[in-house]
Amino acid sequence: MATPFLDPAELAAFREAKLTKIGLHASAHMFCDVYCLLPGQAQKIHAHAGSDKIYCQLTGTAKVTIGEEQRVLEPNQVAVAAAGVAHGVENVSVEPCTLLVVMAPAPAPH
Repeated sequence: MATPFLDPAELAAFREAKLTKIGLHASAHMFCDVYCLLPGQAQKIHAHAGSDKIYCQLTGTAKVTIGEEQRVLEPNQVAVAAAGVAHGVENVSVEPCTLLVVMAPAPAPH
């Protein structure tokens, strides 16, 4: 069994090609990732019919879209996308950023 104690700062990794998702936990009940975005990288706007998603800004800043609303999150701020609501995230700053992302229930694999 993997350790139940993880440090997202130690696991963060960035790629020039696109945002990086670091899996911290995945089960039939939920998943938890760290999203690592370089300046200009984004997760396109999308929705999950049966799952809620939470974005928690860890480092840097990112613009999060939830439905028609957009906000720039600072570290320790949270945004919640209810099931069926379109959402996405974009690093609009000049620094890399990381977000803790939790989704429940976990979506069915494609």
